[in-house]
Amino acid sequence: MAADAVGEAGMTVNLGQPVKRSGYSGYERTQVPDYDHELAETGSGTVGGEFLRRYWHPVALTSEVGDLPREIRVLGEDLVLFRTTAGEIGLVHKHCPHRRASLAFGRCEENGIRCCYHGWLFAPDGEILETPGESPDCGPAADVRARVRLGAYPVVEYAGLVFAYLGPADRMPDFPWYDSFETPGITRRPYRADYDCNWLQVLDAIMDPVHTTFLHSLNGGAQFSEAMKEIGELQVFERGLQFLGSNTRRVGDFVWIRVNELVLPNFTQAGSAFTADGTRAHYFGRSSFTRWVVPVDDRRSMSLAWANFGDRGDPHEYNSKEGCELIEQGEIVDRTQEDRQRRPADAEAVEGMGPISAHHGENLMPTDRGVSLYRRRIRQLVRNLAGGEEPAQPQQQQGQAIRTYGQDTILRLPAKDGNDRKYLKSVTRAVMEMQFAAEGMSLAERDAHIITELERMERDGPG
Repeated sequence: MAADAVGEAGMTVNLGQPVKRSGYSGYERTQVPDYDHELAETGSGTVGGEFLRRYWHPVALTSEVGDLPREIRVLGEDLVLFRTTAGEIGLVHKHCPHRRASLAFGRCEENGIRCCYHGWLFAPDGEILETPGESPDCGPAADVRARVRLGAYPVVEYAGLVFAYLGPADRMPDFPWYDSFETPGITRRPYRADYDCNWLQVLDAIMDPVHTTFLHSLNGGAQFSEAMKEIGELQVFERGLQFLGSNTRRVGDFVWIRVNELVLPNFTQAGSAFTADGTRAHYFGRSSFTRWVVPVDDRRSMSLAWANFGDRGDPHEYNSKEGCELIEQGEIVDRTQEDRQRRPADAEAVEGMGPISAHHGENLMPTDRGVSLYRRRIRQLVRNLAGGEEPAQPQQQQGQAIRTYGQDTILRLPAKDGNDRKYLKSVTRAVMEMQFAAEGMSLAERDAHIITELERMERDGPG
């Protein structure tokens, strides 16, 4: 029996009795559900890892490749990134095939990287160029140079990012070229953001427009636009490897269409972070970032991206390290624990799930439709590859930029009598179908056509 005690003002209180409630079930729920092994595991030999190795991924910022080798980890592999003194970038396995010394301590030379331990020299493609400790006529050394190669991967350096293909050489696809690589009037700033969690947790957010309302708006105050507090009308457009999640809001007399974009496996775009707020017309404004979510291993991931600044991106005043952090996740990275609790942003949300989220304990809702659809599509591609069918690639037409749709479009379209929610959805469908119909045009023609058509819709209505 709990003891009684005398509290303030002589009040008698009963100690040790919990408030009576029904439904306490902590004891029955101590078992943590399993995670999704097919999609979350990315190492060599896993089905998910084999799928991801069929695509190009950014692996570092160009600024991270100096005169010394840089040790990196991607898809669970320990690698060394280096630049020869002639300017060529190489990406190789960490350990020298002679006696397994780390090439992170190697020396960058004109033709490759030289191991610190015994001086073996490797070309960027892994060929053994020299075994200087052995005599010139040494048969075993000549045999090793002919037979053995250091593991190496092809790389492409572009606009401040280093991309690599980690799959089988005979299956290497074209390097994907997106229209956002060449948007006129845009200044791009490369950036990197690290996450202590599985890549799916970071990727999910791009197809989860509702989190913007709560995490970035209602929870600790507006981190982006005030108008994002409203839950809009949600729609998902699935087009092969491309998933477009639209959120359409009514802001006074304006219709604000915001489109988040995912091109499998991990290319993401969205609308602007700070330019658009739904209170003035904006025609086909493009993404705040052009971003890839890349697994480091199963418990860590990184976003490698360009933040985009200009009339169709975000304001130039955000073109700084801190500005990129705000664009990426809503808050700067270096904050106190108290501030992280009072104003959580994307990192707190996704890392708070744990290193690998317990996917089988989720309860997905209709508003999670975008997440459900893209995961289902990846699962299909993973299983098809395991059965011998190579996955589709984003680059469908060689020499043609991949058309993308991450955007903010804001039209002055006052509400009509009747069901405004239905009207908002019809406006979004009309806008997206018009843009899809313009895919065959050149990029310059397409953008001009889209903007002209949006102006016409604003003037005449979407019908």
